[in-house]
Amino acid sequence: MTDTSRQIPGAGMLKGLWVTLSTMFKTIFLPQKHLRTVNYPKVKETPVPRARGVIALDQEACTVCMLCARQCPDWCIYIEGHKEEQPPDKPGGRIKVRAELDRFDIDYALCMYCGICVEVCPFDALFWSPEYEYSEQHMGDMLHDKERLQDWLKTVPDAPALEK
Repeated sequence: MTDTSRQIPGAGMLKGLWVTLSTMFKTIFLPQKHLRTVNYPKVKETPVPRARGVIALDQEACTVCMLCARQCPDWCIYIEGHKEEQPPDKPGGRIKVRAELDRFDIDYALCMYCGICVEVCPFDALFWSPEYEYSEQHMGDMLHDKERLQDWLKTVPDAPALEK
């Protein structure tokens, strides 16, 4: 334990000022070595491979099980669907019932990007896309419908190869 009465008054401020000035001069005279930021509108930053940007939807894989909506802590996923009967594959077979997706919306104004919906989906219908530029002027435009979520599927990177 140190005795605070023996310290030089203002030493902490001088140390902080020294760090600020040395960093400032390094960025002026050695800009390539110490530049940690990018000029965002002009230079786009490349996200890391597992970055969480926007959630993409594969409509064909979705079975309207609603696990993602039930597990979402923010209740920002809205799903509606109906069941359709499909004819049997063989004569005399059973009629199949398949759930069809009518509505799948995610309100990104409410989403906290926890990823629970992606993890609990048993049919791999939800994926993380590294896209991070989807801001809107109006709050109501942050509600993405199933067509827009399907468009994000094009930006999802391929899964990494399995280890041997």
